[in-house]
Amino acid sequence: MDFIPFQLNIKGKLLDLSSPIVMAIVNVTPDSFYSLSRMKTEKDVLKAVDKALKDGASMIDVGAYSTRPTSKHISETEEMERLVKPLKAIRNHFPDVIISLDTFRSGVARWAVENFDVNIINDVSGGTLDDRMFETVADLQIPYVLMHMKGTPQTMQQLTDYENMMAEILDFFVKRTARLVHLGVKDIIIDPGFGFSKTTEQNYELLAKMNYFKELEFPILYGISRKSMIYKLFGTTPEEALNGTTALNVLGMMNGANILRVHDVKEAVEAVKIFSLYQRYQQPQRL
Repeated sequence: MDFIPFQLNIKGKLLDLSSPIVMAIVNVTPDSFYSLSRMKTEKDVLKAVDKALKDGASMIDVGAYSTRPTSKHISETEEMERLVKPLKAIRNHFPDVIISLDTFRSGVARWAVENFDVNIINDVSGGTLDDRMFETVADLQIPYVLMHMKGTPQTMQQLTDYENMMAEILDFFVKRTARLVHLGVKDIIIDPGFGFSKTTEQNYELLAKMNYFKELEFPILYGISRKSMIYKLFGTTPEEALNGTTALNVLGMMNGANILRVHDVKEAVEAVKIFSLYQRYQQPQRL
């Protein structure tokens, strides 16, 4: 459970990741898999951001393209149209908040950084759906979340066959982080991609072996909040998956997660506080 003292450079200020932090999910999609996370108005968005920050979130992650397996593909123009009012409202009302943008499109990434001072790009495709993404984040010089996924959000659940899943994912990260470093990207975060081109069983194997990714020496973003690996296990729904989410967040931190991406900030922050106190006494002590 040793934590590498990672830091992210956010506009010249260092964000400490020596203990886990929480990223709040703010969806501006009409079809997110978790119905209660869908924000329909600017007022809804601002209320959600305000609550997340008061509950202890260190950053917010805004997304306008749903990545649920049955999601509808939308154009780049529609994605930006969904984002413009929420991003403008968030930046105007919370000028200092760290904003991560959940997009796999380099054009959307550049537009959001240049117009709304977005601080992090969170790319579910790891640069596989837009071959200009790596060069774009290198040019923008902002932190980049590199997630593992095969295919697209519409096809990923048909692409769950692996000869050796962990070896293939590690190879993916080794090759793509090397390219990012070569291009000059200084702040890289890796995300194993729970639920993306992985079955329920594969998700639990990934969690059990997540320590392998610490060898890459990049901070790990961990996103399992209310996902099907929880509610399918119990035959319930995303709305009933908070308890399972909290349990898995603790297991994720025990296996090296640095950033928890969640819908429910208060519960995640409480889990972090408990884990951090527990972790303190896991360090070698002199009797």
